[in-house]
Amino acid sequence: QVQLVESGGGLVQAGGSLRLSCAASGRTFTMYAMGWFRQAPGNEREFVAGISRSGGSTIYEDSVKGRFTISRDNAKKTVDLQMNSLKPEDTAVYYCACTLRHEARLTYDYNYWGQGTQVTVSS
Repeated sequence: QVQLVESGGGLVQAGGSLRLSCAASGRTFTMYAMGWFRQAPGNEREFVAGISRSGGSTIYEDSVKGRFTISRDNAKKTVDLQMNSLKPEDTAVYYCACTLRHEARLTYDYNYWGQGTQVTVSS
């Protein structure tokens, strides 16, 4: 079993940056690919970014390509999401999650979830 805890959310002005971090517990971290999702009020949870077990492969949702970067440190059991050039439409609760699938983008492909961290981007 894996437990995930996100941190780093907050309030930022449009054009600013935030770095989210997700810390994992358990000895099986490297078995899992990792992903970040977000959910705005009234919306479904949507995929943002994913990274392979080794960190050598990444995928992104189109609206964040070139602005967000996902990375992982297997020794520290962490996965980060660097978010630059933030826009008001990026406002949401951000969740990290882990999956045994490769390049998974669907919520039901993910096995474990964190509790989420709020990101608010003001205009």
